[in-house]
Amino acid sequence: MLIIAGHITVDPGDREEYLRGCADVVDQARKAEGCLDFSLSADLVDPGRIDIYERWESDAHLAAFRGEGVPDEQASLIRDASVYKYRVSGVEAP
Repeated sequence: MLIIAGHITVDPGDREEYLRGCADVVDQARKAEGCLDFSLSADLVDPGRIDIYERWESDAHLAAFRGEGVPDEQASLIRDASVYKYRVSGVEAP
């Protein structure tokens, strides 16, 4: 399993526009084969931060969904990014 987690930064005035533009992507991801979870959300403290959390069954599933990545109009709004891929070897319920 893979976890993609981190955040991107946009100008505070652009955050709602960016998130609205991602609604279809989130919906598509959650329906994609191999997607276990997918979420983009406004940070509660930083008005320019968007938190990212994804879980995928495999690299192949992630690659099949990602395609060419973020559309240019959304990419132009991103000021900074700190997003990482984590490989999970086991999962246990708390």
